Amino acid sequence: MSHTLGIRQAQKQKTRQALLDAALGLLEEQSLSSLGLREVTRAVGVAPTAFYRHFRSTADLGVALVEDTLGSLHPMIRTTVSTADDSEQRVVRAVELIARHVDAYPAHIRFIARERHGGVQPVREAIREQLARFGQEVKDELAKDPESAGWSEDDLLMLANLYVDQMLITASLFLEAQEASSEERDRVIQVATRQMRLISIGRHHWLD
Repeated sequence: MSHTLGIRQAQKQKTRQALLDAALGLLEEQSLSSLGLREVTRAVGVAPTAFYRHFRSTADLGVALVEDTLGSLHPMIRTTVSTADDSEQRVVRAVELIARHVDAYPAHIRFIARERHGGVQPVREAIREQLARFGQEVKDELAKDPESAGWSEDDLLMLANLYVDQMLITASLFLEAQEASSEERDRVIQVATRQMRLISIGRHHWLD
């Protein structure tokens, strides 16, 4: 009996993931607010009623996509602000990590970039909550750095959110440059590095 239940649960999880993957593919060309559940179920090859065994609505599916696409970013975000390297190495590593992530998961970045200010409120709120978590995690990492001595909690969180926002901007720039020339990609790397470096310079002098 337990074996049968295990098989059913695995199949249910497989169908759920297939719905998420199909939705993400369809969202390459449209916004979530225009996505119909029949489009998603047709892409997976299941009946429309099957959708409701996994999600209450397309908004609920969108929230699950946010958790999938941004949840995997937490380790990378923490790595970009690790105190193991000096500030210049940290900037270079951050830009490299973002570029690699965009190359590996372009649909994820496109979804977040489009829906962060999109028309589906639960999804906007889910993205905002995830980004707030990123900000808190980055703040905790920055607090370990001796350079953060004397900083208030509020100022550290402000700096953390600057880094998070810049990472999203950089990811969007790399996404736009995916189909462009290598010269355009090099330009994105230069601009992103300068922008991250500017934040670091401001940090060095904040307590002056």
